[in-house]
Order: sequence, then structure tokens, then C-alpha cells
Amino acid sequence: MLSGPPDSALDHVRHLNDHYDALAAGAGESLMARLRSAFREAGCDPDRLTLDEIAGIDQLHLGGRAASRSLAALGELRPGERVLDVGCGTGGASRLLADEFGCEATGVDITAAFVAVAEWLSAATGLAARTRFLCADAGQTPLPDASVDVIWCQHALMNMPHVPRVLAEWRRLLVPGGRVLLHEVVAGDNREPLALPVPWARSQATSHLRHRQQLERTLALAGFEAQALQDVTDAALAWRQKHSRREAGAEPSLRLPGPALIFGDDFPAMGRNLRDNLAAGRVRILEGVWRQA
Repeated sequence: MLSGPPDSALDHVRHLNDHYDALAAGAGESLMARLRSAFREAGCDPDRLTLDEIAGIDQLHLGGRAASRSLAALGELRPGERVLDVGCGTGGASRLLADEFGCEATGVDITAAFVAVAEWLSAATGLAARTRFLCADAGQTPLPDASVDVIWCQHALMNMPHVPRVLAEWRRLLVPGGRVLLHEVVAGDNREPLALPVPWARSQATSHLRHRQQLERTLALAGFEAQALQDVTDAALAWRQKHSRREAGAEPSLRLPGPALIFGDDFPAMGRNLRDNLAAGRVRILEGVWRQA
């Protein structure tokens, strides 16, 4: 999910689509078609799936569903709360919040292929009535003022070059006293260049990491007060190390669909680079809650 000024918006959308649906960008079949075929090959009915079966493509962030549950607990989500899942990807967090926490979840993403897949997966898992998805810019959504209780954002700000514009939109959308729940990748103290590619970028030009202090200052200037903030880098590194070992040793023909069907053949390299960037302190992972002042 990304926001930029109007004169650069089309380029940003193209870069994100090329990155997050790399196989289609290379003139391959659509993301939806690839995933449906892969589920059939794994012996699953693509129109009747379980949340466990789609876990490999469900939440494209460090920590998977466990990280989303941790953030929801930190933010003290309550049944019936209206949550906007910014940069929702394939919609996994939206489905988890609806299914496990009883929230009314709306996902928004600028990548049209992700939104189409999110709608299909919600229907296939029986959650279509409790989630909805919009293809839109994070800095300019079609939603009315004060229409959500919680902004939820996992691993999306690092794709957005103009965060103040996005935060202004969040203030417009939130009810008075509404909350922002973030699970975000930030720049670490090691200023060496990132090992690339990584899951959010294939070049430095399309990676918009901010240091923790810069992110905190930007949120404060936008009128958000920190309620809880913790560094969860160690847990994220352990999760990435485990998955890198699994990816290196698994037999692809026996696996359910995974991120390689989205990111392309260089996904294993992305995973290894992310692991190495975390271990070297080039990036860190934050989990936090802010309240609108």
C-alpha cells in the first residue's frame, strides 16, 4: 500500500504491482489463476478452503498469524470495533481480526491483484460477510470521516514515500480517540546498505524505511500519542530463521501455496536477505499502539 503525490502516483503503482505480482508483470498468468491452480495441485478445492490451508499466502509479513495476534492483543481489540487494515495484501489480517476478534474489518491496498485475491480467499473461507476490501491509495481512501475505530498497519509504511499524507488521512478516518496499531519494519543502527532484494523492495529506490525515532516523531507531529511500543526484532529474526530453514529443505511439490507464487523465484533470496539484514542490525521490527490525541 502506497501513497505519493499525484504526479508520481502512476509510477508508484506500477512499481508496486511489478514487485508484488512479479510473475504477472513478466507476462505470466494472473495471481488469482496461479494460486487457484496451486491449490488444486495440492488437493484442495480453491472455492472451499480453511484458514490453515491458506496460511502460506495469507499474511505477508514477519511472524505470520502469531504476529497479528500479538498486535491485536497489544491494541486490546474488542468485538464490533471497525478496523481499517491498511496495506492489507491478500487480506489475512482482516480475516483473522474478523474471525478471532469479532471486528468489522475493511482492507485497503493499492495492488489490484491483492484485492481480488483477498475477496476470493474471504469467500472461500466463509468470511466474505465479515470482511470487505477496497483498491485505493492509503492517502486518499473513499471512506467517510470518522468511520473507523482502529487503523491497522503491518509492514506497509516502508512502501510509502509520503507518510505524513497517509497519517493525515488516518486522522480523518478515525473516530475521536481512535487507535493506530502498527507492526512495522524500520531502519536499524547499522547504516550499511540493505542486502537486496527483500520482500518489500528489489532496489533502494523503492524502499522507504525510516528510523524508529523518525517514525515516532512523524506520528507525534500528526497528532498521535504513543500508548505502547516495543522492539520485537529478536522474535522476528527467530521466525525468519525457522522459515528460511524450512524453505531450503522443503519439497515444493508437496507444499501448499506459498509466497514464491506471489513474489517469484527470487523469494528465497528475499527471505535470506531479510534474515541477514535483521541479524546485522540493518533493519528492526517495531510493534506499537498510538491513540489519536
